[in-house]
Amino acid sequence: MNLIVDVGNTFVKFAIFQQEDIIFKCSFDPDHFEAEFEGLFQNYSALEKCILCSVGDLDAGIVKLVRAKLPVLVLDSDTKLPFVNAYSTPHTLGVDRVALVSAAVKNYPQQNVLVIDAGTCITYDFANAENIYKGGAISPGIRMRYKSLNNLTANLPLLETEMPRDLIGDSTSTSIHSGVVGGVLKEINGVVDDYRQEYRDLTVILTGGDSDFLSKQLKNGIFANSNFLLEGLNFILEHNLY
Repeated sequence: MNLIVDVGNTFVKFAIFQQEDIIFKCSFDPDHFEAEFEGLFQNYSALEKCILCSVGDLDAGIVKLVRAKLPVLVLDSDTKLPFVNAYSTPHTLGVDRVALVSAAVKNYPQQNVLVIDAGTCITYDFANAENIYKGGAISPGIRMRYKSLNNLTANLPLLETEMPRDLIGDSTSTSIHSGVVGGVLKEINGVVDDYRQEYRDLTVILTGGDSDFLSKQLKNGIFANSNFLLEGLNFILEHNLY
């Protein structure tokens, strides 16, 4: 059994893989890491190895705690990857993006794949049919856009995310929803259309915390997979065993 630890901007995620199948996953506040980690072993004593992934600086205490129980691979820019990385600044490439591309090349070998991760930021990552990661794009996520409107203006309120009912907002609130969520949907559809002009046999994957919210409103032909990053981390762990 493999333990996947994904330390995100807001939450920590645990996932347990039995070969390629997820048999358990959870998310929690980072302050509860030790209790959640110790609790795993009450039900999953057969855990064998672990991969740690953090989008920020990884707490040394977390690494020490996990290493006391399991062999650990800490994902960083020096980790052996299952694809050719053509990014011009590989040491600045986020480990979350590395994991998503790893899932893409595993699940869709010899295909052109665009992975869209709709989370704190919206990231676009493209790997071609030759197993080469070319790069992509980064833009503000949905919550970041709502918060920016509130933080950087005097009178605009901070709203909860809501699908706009109409194209034309007839109040400040409905105008914000139309601008934020409607803008994100148009951005994603536009980016996908641009890639499909270049790569007509393109596979598109949507993942991340806002993927369920967005997927019903996007064009057909985009596949939603909320576990894509976890699958990529598990693949990297297995790739580094051989």
